[in-house]
Amino acid sequence: MSSLSRHGRVRTRAGAAPRRWLHGRTALLLAFAFSVMADPVSSVAYAIEAALRALHGDLRLLAATMVAVVVVVALVVASYHQLVARFPAGGGSAAAAGSAFGEGFAFVPMAALIVDFVLTISISVSAGASAIISYAPALAGVRLPLALVLLVAVSGLMWFGHLGRVVFALLTMAFLAVAVLVLVLTIGAQPQPPPQVIAPHAVPVSVMLAFPVAMALATGVEAPSSAIAQLPQLDDDGRRRFGRWALWLTLGIVGALTLALAATAVRLGVGLPPADSTQIAEVARRTGVPWLFAAFQATTALLLLSAASSSFQAGPGLLKALARHRHADGTSLGVLPGRLGRVNHHHVPVLGVIVFLGLSAVVVVAAGGRDQELVLFYAVAVFVSFLIGLVAMATFARREHRRGWLVLNSVAAAVVAFTLVVNLTRPAALGSLLATALVAGALHGAWVKAGRPRGVAHAVVEAEVVQAELAGELDDVTSP
Repeated sequence: MSSLSRHGRVRTRAGAAPRRWLHGRTALLLAFAFSVMADPVSSVAYAIEAALRALHGDLRLLAATMVAVVVVVALVVASYHQLVARFPAGGGSAAAAGSAFGEGFAFVPMAALIVDFVLTISISVSAGASAIISYAPALAGVRLPLALVLLVAVSGLMWFGHLGRVVFALLTMAFLAVAVLVLVLTIGAQPQPPPQVIAPHAVPVSVMLAFPVAMALATGVEAPSSAIAQLPQLDDDGRRRFGRWALWLTLGIVGALTLALAATAVRLGVGLPPADSTQIAEVARRTGVPWLFAAFQATTALLLLSAASSSFQAGPGLLKALARHRHADGTSLGVLPGRLGRVNHHHVPVLGVIVFLGLSAVVVVAAGGRDQELVLFYAVAVFVSFLIGLVAMATFARREHRRGWLVLNSVAAAVVAFTLVVNLTRPAALGSLLATALVAGALHGAWVKAGRPRGVAHAVVEAEVVQAELAGELDDVTSP
């Protein structure tokens, strides 16, 4: 009997290591997936309302428009599923473009990312101000100063180091939990007659013109394909699985939340909000539960500010990776001035943070701190990155005679190109495209001047690895 007990204890101990390994991997996957999800989940705060504004307030077409948005996001995710498999070390569309067309082309998606980081910071702090004003309308008169205070606060926190994945993941999950509770408690809410507004175009044309504006929802799709570089404790197969799980989990959660909120707004007749509120705030208000409304607005604001913080990490990190520096083996890399790579004692590239603070402040001031003004600029630069990444994946599929993937990637690229073209019918979107072209041209010119150093296409990977090192507390907890 004692022998059996001893063997039983041995079996228990032998099985403990695999269980710890499994639990560690599960915790790491959840933290990774929900942290990279912060940007697209936070976009729900303004993307649905942006679609309704593009529909001129016609609630009848809102659900169809958001379905079109989710379908386009699904096409992009399906193509990025392959991109992650091909580049398990990370790098996203920049790595794909550099591999498919030559390193010089990698600066196009890099420039798109830089512009997207500036816009993400700007729209996130502006939407954060809107969330606060929706709860405290008396602050409506100081919208712009409030947005600028939030901007300075987020950038100021960067001085003390980077936030880890756990923080972003917890904020994302907190918002999702409160949002689900709002959806549940609005089931019994009394519908109100919707405003009698009819879009000025036929239904297909109205949806076609409106859904590109709401494609702000897709801006975080690039993140998992790049952020897998933050998982050096995993091998290539592990990073592939994590990247793919994060992509599809993001699509499932963001898509379901978006469609549920849009359907709830339609059912309750929640149209365009008053000037001192937002559409999703008005949906949450219909619960009739004051503490839940306060919790929803608080978690919304915190999640938006975490999305801004994430871009404050990624943007200066990318500039640091592109700054001139010398590796231990004596080789040099970089195209930007070396001072962009200097860090403080918390290892933060302070000059890069200042650059993004200044650019974002200009954008926020130009938009008057109104997120619905900024959303018209938003889903343009990142779609340039999507487009070149999808064309690169179609090129790989053609070279390797993989007809199924060639068709899928070509269709996805065509839909993304169509979204870009429709967006460019709006003057605001032309500004984003022009900014992307200027940044790409400047980076390419600096690269040529530096002697075309090799390896710049992997600057995004290097930037993500630096973030992983600065947020390494999670790895200590969840390493197998």
